[in-house]
Amino acid sequence: MERIAANSVLPAIREPLTLRTADGLDLVGELALPEAAAPAATIVCVHPLPTHGGMMDSHLFRKAAWRLPALADLAVLRFNTRGTTSAAGTSQGQFDASTAEGLDLEAAVDLATDRGLPDIWLVGWSFGTDVVLRHGLLPEVTGAVLLSPPLRYAQDSDLDRWATDGRSVTVMIPEFDDFLPPAVAAPHFARVPQAEVIAVEGAKHLWVGEKYTSIVLDQIAAATGRPTPLPSDWDGPMSKWSDL
Repeated sequence: MERIAANSVLPAIREPLTLRTADGLDLVGELALPEAAAPAATIVCVHPLPTHGGMMDSHLFRKAAWRLPALADLAVLRFNTRGTTSAAGTSQGQFDASTAEGLDLEAAVDLATDRGLPDIWLVGWSFGTDVVLRHGLLPEVTGAVLLSPPLRYAQDSDLDRWATDGRSVTVMIPEFDDFLPPAVAAPHFARVPQAEVIAVEGAKHLWVGEKYTSIVLDQIAAATGRPTPLPSDWDGPMSKWSDL
């Protein structure tokens, strides 16, 4: 058994993808699938603000793709929204403050649906939560996990639509969030009766540190119905990010 560390990459089937949006843009993406079994559920990851460095490789989503296929039998689809660059490449188009990014999200969900991937959950982080709240009530989507929602572009009216719809929402609020700490977030998310709001002691907006990565990945797995806590050790082949 080997301890899972910040740079541990567990086995998965990883496929680079190009997503095509309804307005004709090509987006860079990757799909990671379990090696040993068919996926039990699917997460579509929407990254933090690209004008401030957010991308599909932002650390929580990179680690989700590295770990969750093996530890939780989850399919992990991540992509660069329009105009966003990562090591995998640059998506076409320009940043649109969470408006046209709704077409990017729809393209990702369409791809997951076309591939026959089951039980699609949206996982938004920071800016990604605005995209999910504004555009995520798609017929194929089961529910959402929101990490550090700033409510910068999403409005209470978007929360009201989720409340009326009734789909599952899990909201993780860092204790020391720079934009929307728990006390400020509470009255907004109280508008969504089905929302599970989790204040994470000691965490900050970017969830830096292996302790907080583990908390987030555990909660994503739990929201999608997978057994938790996730293992912290791995008995099998494992590579390191530096080896890739």
